[in-house]
Amino acid sequence: MNKKLVAMIPARLGSKRIPKKNIRYMGEKPLIQYPIDLALKSKMFESIWINTESEELGCAAKKLGVKFHKRPAELANDQATNREFTYEFMQKHECDYVIMINPTSPMLRENTMNRFIDYVKNNDFDTVLSVISEKEETFFQGEPLNFSLKEKVNSQMLEPIEKIVWALTAWKRKTFMELQEQGINPVFGGKIGRFPIPKDESCDLDTPEDWRIAEGILMSRNEKYKMKERYMDLS
Repeated sequence: MNKKLVAMIPARLGSKRIPKKNIRYMGEKPLIQYPIDLALKSKMFESIWINTESEELGCAAKKLGVKFHKRPAELANDQATNREFTYEFMQKHECDYVIMINPTSPMLRENTMNRFIDYVKNNDFDTVLSVISEKEETFFQGEPLNFSLKEKVNSQMLEPIEKIVWALTAWKRKTFMELQEQGINPVFGGKIGRFPIPKDESCDLDTPEDWRIAEGILMSRNEKYKMKERYMDLS
């Protein structure tokens, strides 16, 4: 079945931990342009929308080639959740799936986006979450989660843990809306698929430290700054 996909890029202008981060430059372009460019390159969406309360940001995004969904003022504060603004968006846009592309994950590559979309199209999940899979000894509430305190094993032998990173998320519109209207949390609704993405694409810009890490990754990808491999002389 050919699934109709709509891209939604959520972008409040009034972020606090990193002020005005969506219009701040990351390298050579503003943060908001990263998901816009990525979505336009994929050519797999029926339409691409920026979901924001800001008329100025919405108009700027339109000039970059996407459409503007005006988020209601009551969904533009720090307390508004993706559950609420996604439901409001779905009420206005017919589709099979809404794909949320998070501007706070600017290191996503086109190949990862396309593989994610193929995964959504080739399966029948209600929710697809982007995750990073790591084989690390992990504690939860003071107890070992995926390893034993009685022995040390090679990390390659560990059961991997999966961390949700929200870089890319897909929701089946019909399931999401039905659960929301029943008072059930639809963000993790129905049959869930987990799609691993590379660790260097998983950054989530919540703090100034996150921003510096992303800038470092961006610089490492730039041929101008790449360093040749060098090794210690053991002779």
